[in-house]
Amino acid sequence: MAARSVTLGIDLGTTSVKAALVEAALGDPSGFVVLASCARAAQAETAAQSAAAGPQGQEQDVKRIIQALHECLAALPRQQLRKVCGIGVSGQMHGVMFWKTGQGCAWTEGGAAPVFEPRAVSHLVTWQDGRCSSEFLASLPQPESHLSVATGFGCATIFWLLKNSPEFLKSYDTAGTIHDYVVAMLCGLARPLMSDQNAASWGYFNTRSQSWNLEILRAAGFPVQLLPDVAEPGSVAGRTSQAWFEIPRGTQVGVALGDLQASVYSCMAQKTDAVLNISTSLQLVASMPSGFQPPQTPDPAAPVAYFPYFDRTYLAVAASLNGGNVLATFVHMLVQWMADLGLQVEESMVYSCMIQAAAQQRDTCLTITPTVLGERHLPDQLASVTGISSSDLSLGHVTRALCRGIVQNLHSMLPFRQLREWGVERVIGSGSALSRNEVLKQEVQRAFPLPVSYGQDVDAAVGAALVMLQRSLSQQKS
Repeated sequence: MAARSVTLGIDLGTTSVKAALVEAALGDPSGFVVLASCARAAQAETAAQSAAAGPQGQEQDVKRIIQALHECLAALPRQQLRKVCGIGVSGQMHGVMFWKTGQGCAWTEGGAAPVFEPRAVSHLVTWQDGRCSSEFLASLPQPESHLSVATGFGCATIFWLLKNSPEFLKSYDTAGTIHDYVVAMLCGLARPLMSDQNAASWGYFNTRSQSWNLEILRAAGFPVQLLPDVAEPGSVAGRTSQAWFEIPRGTQVGVALGDLQASVYSCMAQKTDAVLNISTSLQLVASMPSGFQPPQTPDPAAPVAYFPYFDRTYLAVAASLNGGNVLATFVHMLVQWMADLGLQVEESMVYSCMIQAAAQQRDTCLTITPTVLGERHLPDQLASVTGISSSDLSLGHVTRALCRGIVQNLHSMLPFRQLREWGVERVIGSGSALSRNEVLKQEVQRAFPLPVSYGQDVDAAVGAALVMLQRSLSQQKS
């Protein structure tokens, strides 16, 4: 192996930022070794910049996200960072942020290492944003795409801002996802590059023609100059314009990937694998055969969507909005109730106690439909609890029912029967909410009776690093 065959993967998630250093395994061209990894809580939630967004607005402070990223980099071994020959970046899909060209960041000496600090940037409006009502979405033009447009999608958010906060948009001339921003800042790009994975997640992007719906958008008065240029996932966006921690200047940086696709890339070993990721939200993913083309028109009521992957292939995705965030909401509710009763307790303690109680409660007649956030194909659906009896009110019963409900809700979107028809033989489990929850694992096995194996918590970061590692190895061979 060449001396510098280490790649860095970064994942800018909703609740945490992760980084992983990956190296090819000696003697195994398809194997890899995770040399080091790190995760930091983003803690970036903040009030919406537009008052009109109301409580449905879900935004994050970009400066806090970048601070968490730098904390991750600072925790990685410096001698390994010096060997990095490529950087892969993934992150939370659908969201949008804005910045001014040439003023998006300033590079400063951050102690022992140069770092970039966000400057003329907006908040990140995340995929969880709910400001676009069903009525508002119905008023938007029909996209020329196989994917529907939902609240929290970049183009829907821009349409909303155009109508409700037009002055806000005048402050910026560039837009992208949070991971597009990081790539642009690392490389000093005047215009961001966006993979078709992220473009499709914004809406109004045709994956067949690999182009934005420019005519439709222009006719609706949409500021098309904000749309990034689109590039192939796995291609190089540019090279680092500055030394970054110990990573040399001139290091290749890949076009930013969707966190879903990066997670799948890290752990889908065979086409007959399905990938189940439960972190903040929840996705069940299966690979479509080469040559598959999705329907040409969107079906907003369809629970399964087809997302672009690599090499013009597609993933079938049941993407639920209700995953680990539902458990977090339940924990927060319990902590708040106890505070109202004059008792102070840590959320981490509540979480461990409730999982332990549910593990001992193997079954329950209580039924919880956990859709507190609705679903993209059922935006107005709320959560419910049925089958309540006095014998099923213990913490164990309720937590067991909640975990079962999360998995059963997913199963209603993409049933086990459909997976078998597609030839799926194994489920690969990943994501922080799943890896730390034995009760969820039991419920997955119950709903999807297939062999299940579990990946690492840093799957998307590892996947982003692997995409760049494969590129590096291909270049060495040629």
